[in-house]
Order: sequence, then C-alpha cells, then structure tokens
Amino acid sequence: MSNRTCLAVILAAGEGTRMKSSLPKVLHPIAGRAMLAHVMDAATAAGADSLAVVTGAGAELVRDAVANLSAPSASQPEIFVQMERLGTAHAVLAAREALRRGHDDVLVLFGDAPLLDVEAISAMRAALQEGAAIAVMGFRTDRPAGYGRLVERDGMLVAIREEKDCSPEELSISYCNGGAMAIAGRHALDFLENVGNSNAKGEYYLTDIVGIAASQGLPVKAVETLMETALGVNNRAELAAAEAIWQERRRREMMLSGVTLIAPETVFFSADTVIGADTIVEPNVWFGPGVTVEGGARIHAFCHIEDARIDSGATIGPFARLRGGCEVMEKAKIGSFCETKKTRIEQGAKVPHLSYIGDAVIGRGSNIGAGTVTCNYDGVSKHRTEIGAEAFIGTNSSLVAPVKVGSGAYVAAGSVVTEDAPDDSLTFGRARQVSYEGRGRSLRQKLLAAQKG
Repeated sequence: MSNRTCLAVILAAGEGTRMKSSLPKVLHPIAGRAMLAHVMDAATAAGADSLAVVTGAGAELVRDAVANLSAPSASQPEIFVQMERLGTAHAVLAAREALRRGHDDVLVLFGDAPLLDVEAISAMRAALQEGAAIAVMGFRTDRPAGYGRLVERDGMLVAIREEKDCSPEELSISYCNGGAMAIAGRHALDFLENVGNSNAKGEYYLTDIVGIAASQGLPVKAVETLMETALGVNNRAELAAAEAIWQERRRREMMLSGVTLIAPETVFFSADTVIGADTIVEPNVWFGPGVTVEGGARIHAFCHIEDARIDSGATIGPFARLRGGCEVMEKAKIGSFCETKKTRIEQGAKVPHLSYIGDAVIGRGSNIGAGTVTCNYDGVSKHRTEIGAEAFIGTNSSLVAPVKVGSGAYVAAGSVVTEDAPDDSLTFGRARQVSYEGRGRSLRQKLLAAQKG
C-alpha cells in the first residue's frame, strides 16, 4: 500500500460534558498521551500521509493541542470545524476541502477510540486495495445491546442498522459496528453528499453510506477486530477501562521483548516509555513521559520516574523519584528515598539514600552520603552544583549552589559548602563543636518548670 495515498479524517468534536470536564473529551490522556494523539499515531503508522482533524466545541483547545501531538516525522494535521453538530457524515464533510484532493484511501476514525491499532486500520486499507468501495471495522460480542448491527449478505456488508431500527432477526446479530471506516477515495464525496437526514434526529449518519454503496452494486466489506480495539470513551469510567487495557497490552509487549516485570499488574508505562531487554522492574513502579531505560538496568520497587534516561547496569530505588531531565549513566546508582531533578549521575557514581540532588552533575565514581542536599534554588533562580570524579560527600551535607567540588575531594559530614572545593581537598563547612558541662541539666529543669507553670 506504499504507493497509495491516504487521508485520515479524525472526528474530534466530542465535548467534555459527559467527562464532567472543561477539557475536550479527545484531549483526556491514556498513558500520558491524549486520546486524539493515540488515534493520530495509529493512522500515521498505518500509512496515512495526510491528517484532517474535525472539531466542534473546544476547537481552540484542540487546535492548540494538535500541533504538539503530531509525531515529528508526520505532516501537520489540518483542522476543520463542524459549526453545527448534524451527525457524523456532516462532520466528515466539514473536511470537504481535504476530501477533494483525491486520495486513494480515506479513513474515517474517531478521536475518542484510543485503542484503535495499526493492524485494524491496515486491514481496512487492504480491503480497499482488493476492490471494496468501503471497509467497516466490526467486532463480535455476546452482548450486542446498544450497538449498531452489521447486516451481511453473501459475504458482503449491505447495511449498518442502528439497534432501534433493527428487525427481530437483526437484533440477534452479534456482529457489531466498530465505528471506524475506510472509503475508496474516488467514491468518498459522492457517498457522503448523498446521505440524507430522514431520521428521528434529522442528522446525517455516516453509517448510511454503506447502504448507498450497496444500492449502487459496489462491494462493502466488514473487517473483524477485537471489541476492545473499537472501544470508545465517553466518561471517566470508560477512560479508566481504556487505560487498563492499554497498560495490559504494553506490559505484555515489554515482557515479550525481554523485560522482566515481577508484578506486571503494578507497573504503569507512558506511551513513549522505552525499556531494553534484561532490565528488571520490581513492583509498583510508574514511568511518566520521556523515559528510556537501557538493557540490563534494575528498577527497584516503588519508584516514580519521568523525563529520564537510565543506562545499562544502573540501579534505581527503591522509593526513588527521578524527574526533569535526569541521566543515570552506566552502573550508577540512585538508592532508596532519593529525589533527583535535572541531574547527570555519571558512570559508577552513587547516591545511595535519603538525598535530594537537583540541577547537578555527579562525576564518575563519586559517592554522595545520606542526607545530602544540593541547595539549588534561591527563591528566584535555579543554580548548578558540579561534583568531580571520585569525590566523597559526607553524610548530611548541604551544597549551596552555584558551587563546584573538585575531583577526588572530600567534604566532611555535616558540612554546609558555600564556596568551591579544589581537587583532592578536604573541606569542613561546619561550626566547631562546643560543650558546656551541666548546662543540659539546668536547661531540662527550666523547661519542665515552664511546662508545669
């Protein structure tokens, strides 16, 4: 199909009302990525070289979002606005300008169906290449109530019948309309412009083009997929159900690619998460957007990781948080109850436990003692801390940025470092200890007397 041009018209006019949200429905996320973006990605991966997004209410928000949702290699989608909500065929015709360009294949997809996959779209396109005028995605279920039925005759689809219009015989059909369609480009405008509105709602239904094509003796095929692939989202409960299906799919993909998930049902990925083979992920780990983990790393339990790169042999956690552009290099370690932000931990360096390291570079082989804090924020601006190779930062140290600690340097435990420490230096940044004999007893007596008084 590489020589066939393809336009995907994605209907994104759903409001956020049923979601109880001011955000347009199609912009609600699955795996950290808007539902609309999932559909755009699937269409592009299936060979669509042009995208047209039809929106209605919330058009400005959708328009602003679409530019950021597109894959870098994809052409920028065109936005069309359906001024009146007069049905799905009317919505597709809002993109009439794009339809007139004469693409070989026209896909009609729904922006609230985030589980639509490349295989289902490619199967519909293949049916067009084999001569079908229209290909309709369908699924089978033993509970068809509420769905439009696919009425077939002699192996061809002759109608999509809404449940309220079904005969008793048609109500027993278990093959249901999945929503998405592929239309031969040479017929698309003719079919759509011949859709009438002689129904109870006075709307123009996309499903009517099946009957129009059949009446002209043109072949229409139903292409079967799983019910979950066609799942549409209309409320928060369905959003959660779609998220659960997406996560289950991705966990299986990860494990089949060589990633060990000890308790897969407790691990959550984002749409762009990349993890290499032989990585072990322990229970209760959340991967936010922008995470790449090279093979052979280990992510211990209860970690929260976003916008980070973790190299081979590195270990993270348990109970660690990485964010804001972190890079953990080969065989480096971020241990328990640590948070890092916009920090590079170089090869073999260790931040073993109970530390906050932000806006920093930790040099190769350095060790950061428990309770160390890089004081990177002065209330207005962020500042950088640089620690050289093979340095040792003692427990409970505060490094007040901007500051540099040289290679091979030692910082004594409990230090507050406000000036650069040279290579191989020993730095004390703490007040000298003073003890006053007997004063502890008198202070305690004073405090107890005050409490009684």
